[in-house]
Amino acid sequence: MRAALWLMGLFAGAVALALFTGDNDGTVTVFWPPHRVDLSVNLVLLLLAGLFALLYATLRTLAALFELPRQARRWRAQQRERATHALLLDALAQFMAGRYLRARKAAESAVAREQVLAESGEAPPHTVALRALAHLTVAESAHALQDQATRDAHLAHALDAAALAGAPAELREGALLRAARWALNERDPAAALARLDELPTGANRRTAALRLKLKAARQSGRIAEAMDTARLLAKHRAFSPQAARSLIRGLAADQIAGAHDAVQLRQAWAELDPRERAMPELALRAAQRLLALGGDAALVRQWLLPVWDEMLALPESFLDTHRARLVRVLEVVMAATGDPSDQEWLARIEAAQQAHPGDATLQYLAGMACLRRGLWGRAQLLLGQAARALEDDGLRRNAWRALAGLAEQRGDEAAAGEAWRRAAA
Repeated sequence: MRAALWLMGLFAGAVALALFTGDNDGTVTVFWPPHRVDLSVNLVLLLLAGLFALLYATLRTLAALFELPRQARRWRAQQRERATHALLLDALAQFMAGRYLRARKAAESAVAREQVLAESGEAPPHTVALRALAHLTVAESAHALQDQATRDAHLAHALDAAALAGAPAELREGALLRAARWALNERDPAAALARLDELPTGANRRTAALRLKLKAARQSGRIAEAMDTARLLAKHRAFSPQAARSLIRGLAADQIAGAHDAVQLRQAWAELDPRERAMPELALRAAQRLLALGGDAALVRQWLLPVWDEMLALPESFLDTHRARLVRVLEVVMAATGDPSDQEWLARIEAAQQAHPGDATLQYLAGMACLRRGLWGRAQLLLGQAARALEDDGLRRNAWRALAGLAEQRGDEAAAGEAWRRAAA
């Protein structure tokens, strides 16, 4: 379409020129005493057009001639820029290939080339970013070579370059994140956290920064801060649900184990989310720790209630190890109260055993509860059934020991000896 329009315009111009010049009888007389020159209007127009073309070509030629030095400087600057880019790309390739010494040399050459380019006055706008990346590549290679002095010097240069006008904000943030990672590799969590604190408000909540903060908090033993960071990472879906649950469970277990008294343990337990407090492993660990610290048995039973409900509601998915631990903790609680046990819990245990008569673990727990209450006959019946069906060695041994004690109490030496033999086995 464009070619057709150009062709139509060309024909229209030719027609207009033919109409104007075809019947043009005008003349132009030039007087140059003592001469007189008569020229046609058409010739004068042609001479003027030719003169204009000649003048234009002359001016263009002179402009191109005077432009040659600047073009030469620009070409040299482009060659330096391309050489700098090539060196930086080579440094990155060598670094990814694990050839750190070659990567450092190539990056240092890129830094030198960039300095020459900046001094020439023909540097492109992205020279600042190029300089920062080159220094950061040198620092990365030096860190891999365990050269801390060179690494720190080039890191400082990279941060200075990233702080200049025109540099992207991401350059400084990336340099700080790399510095924090290096500090973690050297087991210096305080330095890593200090670098992370230098990040802007938005950058320190990114997934990469939160991962580094989590590692630093764990290395420094700041479990509460690590827990908050892990929750943020889980909220941002930085881990799979299973991995996030395992990580939070491990941190909470460390926090529980680090409690030095019952008050500190209750405070740590209160800081956990309801979903975290419902985790069987955490509840059992906290209950055992509270008992070891001499805490209130009623509080232990309160912490164990969600675990007990989960065991009864989902018996197939409840782990056998958690079941055995729950029974042991409840047994210790019943023994520690002095009273046969809390009546409400005794009712729960009895109702659960009656609802699941084939569950050996509940038979054992109900039997021990009856033993504490002085119901010898029912205790012997339940413990006798549980001792032959329990899979946990510790619970089975305790059941036979309790049966041996009951047999000795009623004077049945043969039954007591058999029970002691089975307990020893």
